[in-house]
Amino acid sequence: MKPYIPVAIGLAISFLLPSAHAQTCQWKDAAGHTVVSDTPPPGNVRDLRCVGGTGFGATTPAAAPSAANNAGAPKTIAEKDADFKKRQLENKEKADKDAKEQQAADARKENCERAKKVLASLESGRRVATVDEKGEQRIMEDNERQQETERARQGIADSCK
Repeated sequence: MKPYIPVAIGLAISFLLPSAHAQTCQWKDAAGHTVVSDTPPPGNVRDLRCVGGTGFGATTPAAAPSAANNAGAPKTIAEKDADFKKRQLENKEKADKDAKEQQAADARKENCERAKKVLASLESGRRVATVDEKGEQRIMEDNERQQETERARQGIADSCK
């Protein structure tokens, strides 16, 4: 009879072990009540967290699919880090874009001021000298002055918007 005692103890332990490794899940039902059970939840649950065992999915709280898809679920450190890097990149791109727009606005303002000064000089009635291809100075004739005046007005129209 003694050889049956270890077998009986072994059988008793083997029946108890699966329950020790059973999976326990916690979720909120459709009414918003928290449910804790070792049986699989129905299909329409939210905030599913399962711990232990190798039963119906064996998911951990961090890997529960409904918790990962839930917008109200707390984010992991990796998700927070990815969001932070994304915000940094967006802020940098926005700052670069703003800087380029500011440089373009400054260039337009400078071109506008130059065109106004040239136009004022041309309309002043004073003699205006230019430098030709040989590097010699020569006085502008009336038709050249008229062309340069029109060009300066066009520059003002383009730059001073």
